[in-house]
Amino acid sequence: MSTTIADLSSSGESQPGGTGGAIEGPITRLTHDAQSGGETTVGVASAETTEDAAGTERWISLKFSWAGKTFELEIAESDRVYDLKAALHSLTEVPPERQKILGLVKGKLPPDQGRVADLKLVPGKKFNLVGTPEGSEIKDPSQLEFLPDVVNDLDVDFSKNLTAAAAYKNDKRNIRKVREASNKLKIDIITPLRAGKKLLVLDIDYTILDTKPLTSGALPPSECARPGLHEFLEAIYPYYDICIWSQTSWIWLETKLVELGMLGSNRTYKISFVLDKTCMFTVFTERDGTPYTHSVKALQIIWNHFPQCSAKNTIHVDDLSRNFALNPKEGLKIHAFKNAHTTAAMQDRELEKLTRYMVHIAPVNDFRTLQHNEWKVVERGLRPHRNT
Repeated sequence: MSTTIADLSSSGESQPGGTGGAIEGPITRLTHDAQSGGETTVGVASAETTEDAAGTERWISLKFSWAGKTFELEIAESDRVYDLKAALHSLTEVPPERQKILGLVKGKLPPDQGRVADLKLVPGKKFNLVGTPEGSEIKDPSQLEFLPDVVNDLDVDFSKNLTAAAAYKNDKRNIRKVREASNKLKIDIITPLRAGKKLLVLDIDYTILDTKPLTSGALPPSECARPGLHEFLEAIYPYYDICIWSQTSWIWLETKLVELGMLGSNRTYKISFVLDKTCMFTVFTERDGTPYTHSVKALQIIWNHFPQCSAKNTIHVDDLSRNFALNPKEGLKIHAFKNAHTTAAMQDRELEKLTRYMVHIAPVNDFRTLQHNEWKVVERGLRPHRNT
């Protein structure tokens, strides 16, 4: 019997309102004879040039040996060393930090952000992989897959450098990653999108929720929510459909939404659909002139599934500007909500301010004419004047 990664991806079940699993890295086609346990191969052993929306892509076929088996994989020259390691991980279950790659290049392998094209690989290049695959060993709770994946607080504002943002958006690898993520994504609609409404893409962790006390159980869910959460969603719902996009896995995300009363309640707003971290992918940018690796929420993935949505009518609210790397003009950064138990947090009025701004811009025909990075300036002009 022969099985392919593509078959597994297309047949995998999605979680309700979530997405099926996704393995980040170059597209690989794995076949394996499960009965004989014989040679395992991936792809076709030749160089290939393809033309797509990202322009001409050159793919290189490589061979490697691991644990007595031979593998082949195809990788694009526009991919990064990170993608190569991700492909090896998906085929062998050896995580990148345990991988020792021998014979692929002379000397030390470049860092993760290095481009495959710069490795000057020839088609059919052979190398060896040494490393122990992941097992079912007991892990520290912070490493468990169902816990929030919010680990890097370093941020960068791409709206301040639109030229650099355009370069990231037009990068061949990133264009292909958007296409691959779009093709893998299966969206379970909770509430159908309504004609003529704008789309709000809303983050959860530290945007509308203080995750830490909820994760630890230090506070009940209602006390972890940002003040005015439900009032905000009820106020903007007449103008916006709501998508939740979180950098966590579905099993944890569903729990949070139910405990917060955003799903399965009798609120006057409805969530249209939910996306989790499997819809995100890693990009390589710069922060203060230094290479910077982080995940991104590419709105084009949503737009590919819903043609009625575009940059004209979509706004993305998040506490991390880096999530806007491929869509800086559509992003609105809200300051992070933390320490929910403190007096300062309980007096937080950020969602009240955001409500005024979003209701104010709702009639605008084309959101591309707006500067969301100036939203607080606009909001201050909307506040009711007090008589002195």
